[in-house]
Amino acid sequence: MIKNSFPLVLEWAKQITPRVRHLAFSREDQADLAFTPGQFITIHIDVDGKVLRRSYSIATIPGKSELIEIAAGRVEGGIATTLLYGLKPGEKITVTGPFGRLILRDEQPSRYVLVATGTGVTPYRSMMPMLAERLADQQLEVMVLLGVRNRDELLYADEFLSYAQQYPNFHFRAYYSRKLPEQAQDFEHQGYVQTSFADLNLEPSRDIVFLCGNPDMIDDAFTVLKDKGFDAKTVRREKYISSGF
Repeated sequence: MIKNSFPLVLEWAKQITPRVRHLAFSREDQADLAFTPGQFITIHIDVDGKVLRRSYSIATIPGKSELIEIAAGRVEGGIATTLLYGLKPGEKITVTGPFGRLILRDEQPSRYVLVATGTGVTPYRSMMPMLAERLADQQLEVMVLLGVRNRDELLYADEFLSYAQQYPNFHFRAYYSRKLPEQAQDFEHQGYVQTSFADLNLEPSRDIVFLCGNPDMIDDAFTVLKDKGFDAKTVRREKYISSGF
């Protein structure tokens, strides 16, 4: 067994979009997984004696679930897709973690701008209780910007919209790279998520930007942000790289 690895047992799974499956696991040893919202676990897959690794952000909402939840996007013919989409309750996987520094720190920005494509929004779901506590400070604003192809691919939109109803300073926007649906709602927009930067009046002295998801989006967004004066202290990035498995 891989050093510091531990088995997870699938408790339940459900399809939440046509291309994303949400899975919830328990630790076989019943120990807690002490993680910071925004971190990820790495799944180890044995293929002909070679261990392949695939990382998934933890989707668990602290205080609402004691399970370890992830969102797995489908990659046609992918080994990780075959494993996770074929997994049945009671079956096990081996993982290590948690890892990652895409986390909320002890800081006081005027605004968090949390940008994602696809399953890149998963860590922001996990952050919501911490953000809710910080939103008690009426000076803080939080924006979650999610880019997907169309409405069918929205992840956790109902949850983010619920937060927007509870907290006046929390905002959720969806950006569709394909055509807007008829009777689009106020939170729905046409275009790529990074195109939203033009009307946000971004300012590195007050904003902290998170970027998570497609590497092309992150590279494009970071180029725009650098031109506005942002740097590694005010932009946090995590790329979801499809490795073909």
